[in-house]
Amino acid sequence: MCGISGILRRNGASQGGLGDCIERMTAALAHRGPDAASRWIDDVAGIGFGHRRLSVLDLSAAGAQPMQSDCGRLTVTFNGEIYNHLDIRAELEKSGAAPNWRGHSDTETVLYAIRLWGVADALRRFNGMFAFALWDARDQSLTLCRDRFGEKPLFYGWIGSDLVFASELKAFAAHPGWRPSVDKAALTAFMRYSYVPAPWTIWRGFRKLNPGSHVTFTPAAASGDLPQPESYWSMRGCVLAGRQERYADAGEAVAELERLLSQAVMRQLLSDVPVGAFLSGGIDSSTVVALLQKQSTRPVKTFSIGFAEASFNEAAHASRIARHLGTDHTELTVSPADAIGIVPKLAAMYDEPFADSSQIPTHLVAALARRSVTVALSGDGGDELFGGYNRHVWATRMHAGFSSLPSAARRAVKGAIDLVAPEPANTIGNLVGKIGPERYRTLRVGDLMAKVGRIAGAATPDEMYRLLCSVEDRPDSVVVGGMERASWFAEEMNELSEPIDALDQMTLADALSYLSDDVLQKVDRAAMAVSLETRVPFLDRDVAEFSCRVPPSMKVRDGQGKWLVRQLLDRHVPRELIDRPKTGFSIPLDQWLRGPLREWASDLLATENLGQRGWFNARRVGDVWADHLKGRRNHGSWLWNVLMAQSWAGAWCR
Repeated sequence: MCGISGILRRNGASQGGLGDCIERMTAALAHRGPDAASRWIDDVAGIGFGHRRLSVLDLSAAGAQPMQSDCGRLTVTFNGEIYNHLDIRAELEKSGAAPNWRGHSDTETVLYAIRLWGVADALRRFNGMFAFALWDARDQSLTLCRDRFGEKPLFYGWIGSDLVFASELKAFAAHPGWRPSVDKAALTAFMRYSYVPAPWTIWRGFRKLNPGSHVTFTPAAASGDLPQPESYWSMRGCVLAGRQERYADAGEAVAELERLLSQAVMRQLLSDVPVGAFLSGGIDSSTVVALLQKQSTRPVKTFSIGFAEASFNEAAHASRIARHLGTDHTELTVSPADAIGIVPKLAAMYDEPFADSSQIPTHLVAALARRSVTVALSGDGGDELFGGYNRHVWATRMHAGFSSLPSAARRAVKGAIDLVAPEPANTIGNLVGKIGPERYRTLRVGDLMAKVGRIAGAATPDEMYRLLCSVEDRPDSVVVGGMERASWFAEEMNELSEPIDALDQMTLADALSYLSDDVLQKVDRAAMAVSLETRVPFLDRDVAEFSCRVPPSMKVRDGQGKWLVRQLLDRHVPRELIDRPKTGFSIPLDQWLRGPLREWASDLLATENLGQRGWFNARRVGDVWADHLKGRRNHGSWLWNVLMAQSWAGAWCR
């Protein structure tokens, strides 16, 4: 795991200072690679690469980057891991295309795979997480590449006559020509989703490279040109193909999932530094840890954090599972003060507005793990691939029930639900829930009722899903001069050539956007801020493609999501340690905004502060803030969007 940056200067070395500029950009990424810094410059061609190294594979100088092929034609600066690179090396050797290997890094494998097969064919062979830039001296072309789900970030755009790219946007701010302007359409999308969906960024004219794609800049590229990326892998295509070869036998499907996920875990143990795992106590992380411990000869290092607030504290569950599996477990209980201490760091950590509040506990558990290991496996991806979110379980049934009612009746239901204040309902629900079995309890029932109220009037399943995924239904009414435009995931969904099952449609949409643009970016920034590499076995290429062959009935069954993953986990962990309501990795944001974060929030939401940039409808923000403080409604997520945008602006829009 590393930080990369670079410049392609169309007028070559005529302006000078290319090396100094690369050094400044790369220095901004020091947290991503604390072990070494280096650069490569070709002044005649006007190309320069920078690299910050977090040494994980081949800690020697033979693994240093940027790295050049022995013929001098190809140069790469690479961030990530290719888990099957030893298999690819063997294939290169068998074909007679292998060099005299200088070391055992996967970066070296990437160079010679591309030299033999070309960029697109090599990318299809790679099983891993990565973002890299490749200079081809023969063609005088620069190609940027990103992994299938976008685990590793890659941004690019033009600053004057310089095409720039980097692992994080903050690197561009080190360029002397940096004069950015905020993209109001991106800000509008952020208010809907709590993140800026690809390919857009918060800065006008700059892009995120789409997951599963590559883009090439040729000598003919003019300043400002941003060619359309080319896809080398498509989750949408896998979903459509998988419908033709569904698993019919559940036992066979469970066995195959165990084989593939075990294989993925084993691949991702490839490292020359200590490896551990996050353990939240949920289904996904418990499954990963169970398979990891099964293949390990000594106790695996696992990490979890807990909160004082009982309804947000999963640490006790994680501890019981760790004891059962025999891991070397480290648990940290954090106080509100500990968590709130992270808030001032978020704008620097996430250098465009980002408002998934689980960014705070994610950073805390990453910092805890970094004390002992350099690499940590996580359970991310299981929900999106195998139907694990609450909306996957009840949304389609709920819509079917509401759609059978006349529109007047649906409005009446919505109105009745709106009269219920969530916080008292949460309290009552928690008290009542203690009477019955834990698996049937619904935590924060008031918040769930509020979600039900939002979708009561939805006319179609698509509208229902959009409402469930939107923090703000009409973001253009909140952002002054705001507008919405299509994102990459929306275009991908529109390209569906035939109708698919409602659950397949929801999980595909989640994988294309929420997973790539929220979950994976949250984990990447939170972990890389403390120089921790994270790996995600559920997003192994073979596991992901297998998930597309699993029928919806094996994903959601008997009112439970991730049914197939549960069957696998039953082989390793007693059901009673797992069978409880899904809570998510969250913080008591609503309460904190009324308590210890109130003063900080009040300052950022004050009319005079909102008016400095004029981004938000100050009256609307004031009304929502007042409503939240009164406790009638929980607007924590909505307010967190505005707060993170305001905080980010204070750091990056001076």
